[in-house]
Amino acid sequence: MIARLPIGMFGVSAVVMIAGSRGSYALAGAVTATGLAATGLAGPWIARLVDRHGQARVAVPATLTAVLGSLALLLCVRYDAPDWTLFAAYAATATTPNIGGLSRARWAHLLRDDPGALHTANSFEQAADELCFMLGPVLASFLAGTFFPEAGTLAGAVLLLAGMLLFTAQRATEPPPQARSKAPSPLRSPGMPPLLACFVATGAVFGSMEVVTIAYADAQGHRAAAGVVLALQAAGSCAAGLLYGALKPAGLRLSQCLLAMAGLMTLPWLAATTTGSLTVLAGALLLAGMATAPTMVTAMTLVQKRTPADRLNEGMSLVVTGLLTGIAAGSAAGGWAADHLSPALAFAVPAAAATVALLINWAATAARSRR
Repeated sequence: MIARLPIGMFGVSAVVMIAGSRGSYALAGAVTATGLAATGLAGPWIARLVDRHGQARVAVPATLTAVLGSLALLLCVRYDAPDWTLFAAYAATATTPNIGGLSRARWAHLLRDDPGALHTANSFEQAADELCFMLGPVLASFLAGTFFPEAGTLAGAVLLLAGMLLFTAQRATEPPPQARSKAPSPLRSPGMPPLLACFVATGAVFGSMEVVTIAYADAQGHRAAAGVVLALQAAGSCAAGLLYGALKPAGLRLSQCLLAMAGLMTLPWLAATTTGSLTVLAGALLLAGMATAPTMVTAMTLVQKRTPADRLNEGMSLVVTGLLTGIAAGSAAGGWAADHLSPALAFAVPAAAATVALLINWAATAARSRR
């Protein structure tokens, strides 16, 4: 949890720090987008090294590189270095290991003979992710506003390094490293490409919802409340994840989870277009968020089943790449809709993205049935 919390801090911290120093949100957005793109490229490669050489041997030096990148970004901003140095420094943070994937790989190793317990562990992991995405931006904003603009980035770097050192020190739960795998890439595993496409569409739900909610709150004159409203969505997902893990519903399929998500994601759209109330929207987001954790848990479990055991970290990293791709695309689509249509109508974008995820799954299921 200590190592995971900075994942929700770094993006907000970088935007606040760069925009406050350079007076340009466009520059801040471009720098963070570069970091996302670099993470998508570097993630699977680092995960492949983890599978081959072990978590501690790879994660610790990779984390040190990412921390040095964060500190370099901080210094470049602090001492007014040229803009290109910001891109270079933030790109170095792409070596941050996927701590959620490392943790899930340990659960998969420890509970490989107990599917029920693995379901509970995966549900807890998803709730932990949601908690960090809920608390991270709030903590980053508080530190930057209370102390100095670079405080969020500095605290995130310290937490990441300390948490990763504590995590990798737990050698008893670490999966044994695998020799060079003879198994095919997870991308070539049956059913994986459409599953990853579903993750891209789900990432678009997250990315568009964040941008559109901020735009809507800003249009209502309550931009400061956007963080609280978004936190309610994460809180709904966190609660649903814990409940889903405790109940262990039998026979629930990914298609059913995606159908529920597509349906519930229409609630914020209806609330925004019919009531114009930020309070009603907050309640709708709380309900909509309850569909995302069960969807993610079910999809992650399928990834674990379809990925060769000796390439599990690589498979998890591909999921993160898909999510990041979707978040970037969703943010762009949501921003365009908010500017060219209206913030209220733009809530159709996350609803449409959830529907696309459902259609991808239905098409893949139909194709599999025909075969």
